[in-house]
Amino acid sequence: MRRWILLGMVLVGLAVAVALGWRLHANSGPAPSSLGGPFTLVDLEGRPVTEKTLRGKPTAIFFGFTFCPEVCPTTLTELTAAMKPLGPDADRLNVVFVSVDPERDGPEQMKTYLANFDPRIQGFTGTVDQVAATAKAYKVYYRKVPLEGGDYTIDHSSAVYLFDAKGRFVAPIGYGEDHDRVVSALRAVARGRAPS
Repeated sequence: MRRWILLGMVLVGLAVAVALGWRLHANSGPAPSSLGGPFTLVDLEGRPVTEKTLRGKPTAIFFGFTFCPEVCPTTLTELTAAMKPLGPDADRLNVVFVSVDPERDGPEQMKTYLANFDPRIQGFTGTVDQVAATAKAYKVYYRKVPLEGGDYTIDHSSAVYLFDAKGRFVAPIGYGEDHDRVVSALRAVARGRAPS
């Protein structure tokens, strides 16, 4: 009997230690990360934009391309739907779509494509080298995949990356996340908190 009591006390102690460690980690904010950094691209009007353009507001940034058959329209539709219940919090956010297909996605193509989604979603593109440098800074994977007939598609990372108003990485939103989780994460970062 005494052995069971002792075992129970050890288990409770371990549970408390784990809970305290988790709370300390959760309350310490996001771990430092090298995700993100300097970039030079252009917006839908062809005007130069840099990482400094986004400072002062938290940012949700997603990398994709306008000819994407599924991931990009699904993600942008989800971001559009998630921004509606945020109310004024949505205006506190930069929401940015960066093309990884600069050969086809000039400012006019991006403008036409993004007209299908929330008008607050910004579109950035650039030269092949500018896009490659930006993707490298944000640790975004993308690769051109040839198709029959000489066309191509692009494999690419599918997460939305959240940054605070100073440009520090906070958390990702995975592709296909539950709608309520997306809304909650965007609301948290808009209010200067890390998503739970």
